[in-house]
Amino acid sequence: MKRVIQARIFKGETLYVGECLALPVVTQAATLDELAANLKEAIVLHLEGEDLTDFDLAPDPAVIASFELDNIADAKV
Repeated sequence: MKRVIQARIFKGETLYVGECLALPVVTQAATLDELAANLKEAIVLHLEGEDLTDFDLAPDPAVIASFELDNIADAKV
C-alpha cells in the first residue's frame, strides 16, 4: 500500500496549478501556500467516505509535491 500521494506543481499562465498523479484531483491558486492548502482540501474531499484500500493507499497518507521549474536553458543567470 502506498503511504504517499504524489502531486505535480507548475506555474500556469497566471496561477499555480497542482495535480495529483494517481488521483483525478486538480486545483489552482495565486500563491504556493494557497495551493498547498487547496491541494490538501481537494484530496480530502475526493477521498471522503472512500475506502483508502480501494486506491491502494495506507491510512493517513502523506502528500509529496514536485515543483516544475522553467526550462533551464531559458533561465538567466
